[in-house]
Amino acid sequence: MRNIPLRQVRAVIAVCEEGSFTRAAERENATQSGISQHVAAVERKLGVKLFERAAGRVTPTPAGLRYYKSCVQAVGVLENAAEEAHALAGKVTGELRIGLMPTFTRAVLAPVLDDFVPRCPEVRLHIVEGYSGLLTEMVLDEELDFAVVPAFEGTIGLKSRLLVRDREMLISGPKRGFAPLAPLRLAECKPLKFVVPGPDNIRRRNLETYFQSHGVEVEALLEMDAMIATLEFVARSDWVTILPSVISINDIGRGELIVNPIVAPELHAEFVVIQPTRRTLSTQARLFLERFEQEVAHIHAVWDETMAGPKQRKLSA
Repeated sequence: MRNIPLRQVRAVIAVCEEGSFTRAAERENATQSGISQHVAAVERKLGVKLFERAAGRVTPTPAGLRYYKSCVQAVGVLENAAEEAHALAGKVTGELRIGLMPTFTRAVLAPVLDDFVPRCPEVRLHIVEGYSGLLTEMVLDEELDFAVVPAFEGTIGLKSRLLVRDREMLISGPKRGFAPLAPLRLAECKPLKFVVPGPDNIRRRNLETYFQSHGVEVEALLEMDAMIATLEFVARSDWVTILPSVISINDIGRGELIVNPIVAPELHAEFVVIQPTRRTLSTQARLFLERFEQEVAHIHAVWDETMAGPKQRKLSA
């Protein structure tokens, strides 16, 4: 059997990910008939049907899905070959487009950049701050090399891996009257007024599930997908919010925001790195992520030491 041309392989990948010959043609800068011909040619050569066509929707058959998964791995290796060659020559160059949530830009990003930029001066770095829905769409459209978002159900066109499981904290201002760093059982607190993400945010659903499952009384909800505004509002009011520990590490001891660990039970958030299925991470992306994970681990170590302090004082007393 003759080898299948790369343009035909790309056509199969595009149709599988877009679920439409029309959108696949737009993505590949081709005509719809051209994409259809490429897919038909692959089906003839393989002797199997790759797609079911019905009601204006194209879905992969089991054989098509399996072929797609193998193809995206192979294409990713090919696309990364030039970057690997540069890396072996001691050069790390090219673009790096990253999507991060405010959870990570507030405290994690600056020390990572302080180390990464001098180490990789020839990398053209572009960072987008946004929430999970926007960043996921940008990764699917290949506008970003990767993004860090809350864990979610998988989808065709994306691959993911767990980056971190982080502990959630209650964040409030001095007016609320909580003692800094004191563990809080939310079910035992008076009804609280929460600032929460919008309904399309994955974290919103997790928070509401926790409230309902563990008897947390909610006096009021205010939806706000604006992190700086959320923190400013909480700092000057009696409203509270819930955020992962990585975003609040710099608030320890400052007094503007009060941070309290949530207990009985603890609440955690999982974050994943997502990237286009058909691409492998570039050398610069892997270097950035390696330093990024080191900084997250450092922040967790600081939190562990901070929370161990009160316990050790109680034991010595």
